[in-house]
Amino acid sequence: MKGFKYLKQYRWSDMAEMLRNGKAVQRRSEASLSGKLAVITGATSGVGLAVARRFAQSGANLVLVCRDRSKAEVLAASLGSGMDIKAGVVVADFSDLASVRRAAEELASSYPSIDILVNNAGTFSTTRKLTAEGRELVFCVDHLASFLLTVKLLPTLLARPRARILQVNSQGHRFGGLDPDDLDWTRRRLSYSGFRSYGAAKTAQLLTVWELADRLRGTGVTINAVHPGAVRSHIGEDNGPLYRWYSRVLVQPGLADPAEAGEAIHWLAADPSLEGVSGRYFDLTMPEKPAPHALDRELGRAILDSSLALCGLLPSGLPEPDHGHGPTKEMSDA
Repeated sequence: MKGFKYLKQYRWSDMAEMLRNGKAVQRRSEASLSGKLAVITGATSGVGLAVARRFAQSGANLVLVCRDRSKAEVLAASLGSGMDIKAGVVVADFSDLASVRRAAEELASSYPSIDILVNNAGTFSTTRKLTAEGRELVFCVDHLASFLLTVKLLPTLLARPRARILQVNSQGHRFGGLDPDDLDWTRRRLSYSGFRSYGAAKTAQLLTVWELADRLRGTGVTINAVHPGAVRSHIGEDNGPLYRWYSRVLVQPGLADPAEAGEAIHWLAADPSLEGVSGRYFDLTMPEKPAPHALDRELGRAILDSSLALCGLLPSGLPEPDHGHGPTKEMSDA
């Protein structure tokens, strides 16, 4: 019934906009990131790698937050020497919130201010798996880990007058599946599916973007979400051989080069036209209205509270919300 309620809120014009955006000529920016520090998660492959390369070309110093230290260090050395920038590495396993918390503390102690945070790390699982802490894997990696890292790094982001936070989201949020009373799919474990769990995590991420945008209004720090386009990546490579064959043979060959996503995220991170723009969802560089269920602010406040609790964070660690001019009002009225 909940899904039917949201389904009734879809408009043909919104769907037409989504289709147009996917085929649109995307914006690019020549704005420099020279002298800025960018933290990028999941930077050793796919979208994250494309973002790291594009940011380095633009002159940004980088911190690569990755699970595989050796792979990240090779990349950091290559980018540092090839682009004449500084590139560091911080190790974090996004399926382990304690590891993410340690990474956030290391970042905060090593870098007193951060200009750009790109939360890109993600996963896709065809079967229900639990982390060591008992969290459903996809919800943990795709939402809780990036939420925890963002909140823990807010003081270092607020130290910069115009810092930008970018959540790499997905049109997959339209798959739905978010139940605030069953975030780990315990009650619904027999009906678990990879698409619905992925949709639930990405929906939760969007809902908390609106909530954080309310709390950051007036600080100069902005937060937005972006669908990186249908580009090649290694997401889901931990699944079984059938899925890997399906992805490698039938899906990946038809997808675009991740460099397209790198250009779009560079535009969002660098272009002067985005200064002060916050709490929006972009399809690459095109502003777009998300699915109705991802605009439910009552659900968003519930997910924010749950996310804080599951990450061991206190509500007092966030600025007070500025309601009344909510970032999603423009999208709801579009």
